[in-house]
Amino acid sequence: MRIGSYAKAIVSAAAAGVTALAAATDDGVIVHGEWVTMALAVIGALGITYAVPNAARSDIDRPY
Repeated sequence: MRIGSYAKAIVSAAAAGVTALAAATDDGVIVHGEWVTMALAVIGALGITYAVPNAARSDIDRPY
């Protein structure tokens, strides 16, 4: 099991959730629709980021 594919999905989900939370707390009140928006942002980021594979490393990027 490679941790890299899980780590990038978790970080992107956290970033999406924090961004949606920051937008939701702009008026000081979080309503139900904003909770749904945060949940969809986190789920979407998890799914999309986990589904997209990491790019293959080229010979130029590899240290000697």
